[in-house]
Amino acid sequence: MAFDRIRLADFRNHQATRLEGTARFNLLVGPNGAGKTNVLEALSLFTPGRGLRRAQLSEMSRDDAPGFAIGADLVSGVTPVRLGTAVQAGDGSGPSRRIVQASGAALPASRLAEWLSVAWLTPAMDRLFMDSASGRRRFLDRMVLAIRPEHASHSGRYEKALRERNRLLSGDRSPDPTWLDALEKEMAEAGAAIAENRAAVVEMLAERLATLPDQPFARPEIAIDPSSPTDADALAARWRSARPAERGAGRTLHGPHRDDLSVHMAGTGRPAADCSTGEQKALLIAITLAHAMLADGGRPLVLLLDEVAAHLDPVRRAALFERLEASGAQVWMTGTELALFTGLEGKASVWRVTGGAVEKEA
Repeated sequence: MAFDRIRLADFRNHQATRLEGTARFNLLVGPNGAGKTNVLEALSLFTPGRGLRRAQLSEMSRDDAPGFAIGADLVSGVTPVRLGTAVQAGDGSGPSRRIVQASGAALPASRLAEWLSVAWLTPAMDRLFMDSASGRRRFLDRMVLAIRPEHASHSGRYEKALRERNRLLSGDRSPDPTWLDALEKEMAEAGAAIAENRAAVVEMLAERLATLPDQPFARPEIAIDPSSPTDADALAARWRSARPAERGAGRTLHGPHRDDLSVHMAGTGRPAADCSTGEQKALLIAITLAHAMLADGGRPLVLLLDEVAAHLDPVRRAALFERLEASGAQVWMTGTELALFTGLEGKASVWRVTGGAVEKEA
């Protein structure tokens, strides 16, 4: 078990939604636009970052509400932990800000990864292998975060120093070499930790994928396509030597922020980008399920799967449910009709979603 006693207040089209009595499998059923994905998005905010839609905070509040609040019991062990996240509207002197709490105590959003692991698949991710490398990096980093929660702090340090270095490189004045040295040292230390975490998780995931059959889901082969050295000293040296060129570009051209996730179909060697739409979907599902088998780490694991069952034939759907059950994760799935979840009878809690209202089936 992971989430229970979930509350959504003024989030998207949910004015006051409650979900109690959750199970390992949780099914949100209703027509398109009813608010099913909004529930998944709310749960995805119990992770560092901007959630599964990567939306701005201002976009998440219902209608003209000044903010929103989400609460849930994290059931892991004897005593549940009450997690909460909310947005408080700015007072005119500053923007809205997000707050996070665990059992009433404030904490940075980056520390949510210490409490639980959350992963998701959405229809928007179907083009993951066709779109830019930035989306694949985010996908990879969410998988890394689920296994190594300290990845969030390394990434935060790196991004902060990277933004400052880019600001200096793009400025009108020639940047102070001493200040660049300090920033590049910070970036190199954090960047090396990021690279090590990514490499370790990809290696574990590749080993897990190698044990899986080629059917009913296509079996992926994955690797990291790095844009720079991974050693801290080598990273710092690369940035130092690249200063003239990067000064001209006005930004940092090398580093972990430019790495990519390489995916090929096992057996054929075809890049995922060259596979059919159905094959790409199967590869993405296979990676997500293999990762779920790795991502325990003593923390609850939650999988948010938006409209995944609708795109699978009955054989692959049954295989999906079987692997999800073996993962040990709490699973949340959406669908327009209950028939999509044949085989989960008696194992799932079912909620009907209509116009932002949620009602549990008896």
